[in-house]
Amino acid sequence: MSDQLQEIIEVPKEFLRDGLQFISKSQKPDRREFIKISQAVGVGFLIMGAVGYVVKLIHIPLNNILMGGA
Repeated sequence: MSDQLQEIIEVPKEFLRDGLQFISKSQKPDRREFIKISQAVGVGFLIMGAVGYVVKLIHIPLNNILMGGA
């Protein structure tokens, strides 16, 4: 019983220890790195938007043809 309790208590302690270690090793991006990340995210948004637009552009006429146009 005591071993199980020790095990249950150890999991949050280990999680907290790992989290604090991660935070202490991480750093804020500098300006150049932030701009590169922002550009990559922006390009991703544009690509996903274009793909969604093309899919919708194809789907609407195709759906009208298949459903008999109303």
